[in-house]
Amino acid sequence: MAMMMAQSLAPAGRAADEVVELAFEHRERSRFRAALLSGEAIGVDLPTGTLLRHGDRLLLSDGRVVAIEAAAEDLLEVHAHDALQLARIAYHIGNRHVPVQIGSGWLRLLPDHVLQSMIERLGGHVHRVSEGFQPESGAYGHSHVHHQHDDQGHGGRIHVFDARHEHGHDHGHAAHEHGHGHAHDHAHGPGCGHPSSSGA
Repeated sequence: MAMMMAQSLAPAGRAADEVVELAFEHRERSRFRAALLSGEAIGVDLPTGTLLRHGDRLLLSDGRVVAIEAAAEDLLEVHAHDALQLARIAYHIGNRHVPVQIGSGWLRLLPDHVLQSMIERLGGHVHRVSEGFQPESGAYGHSHVHHQHDDQGHGGRIHVFDARHEHGHDHGHAAHEHGHGHAHDHAHGPGCGHPSSSGA
């Protein structure tokens, strides 16, 4: 029997026929295979950049609706002495562009020894929990999180894509390179119209 595929999302709040639990690493992907709680294997092939969140609904090719639930996973939970200290810690974590879940009096993030050391130096208290990870999404557009560790040991980086910004930046950069290269590539010689450097 052919594997059922999910290539789109169902409307939010629609009654679910099946449930699938996914860790954050899978929910940030557009294409993957997963097993429903019933044991059935499905394939997911969503538009590039789709970030699944707890409570979303997948629409299978046979019409069934699958509810997405955030699977429990190992996380760092951060507490502080007061709200100001926690806000300061959140600010420094934000500067590292890693996914963070914000709760009432706590922050949660993926395990990262570099960030844990920084948080403890700032006076935060860190302990391990096993919970579903539901980080904040990008505030300025659709965000996609790269979970691979970088050279500094950070567990993920958030990249926010804005087509208008990317187009404008690339166009300006290309124009700059064109003008810069033209000035250096121009050959001086007889008939070029520029004054001779040898003097009259």
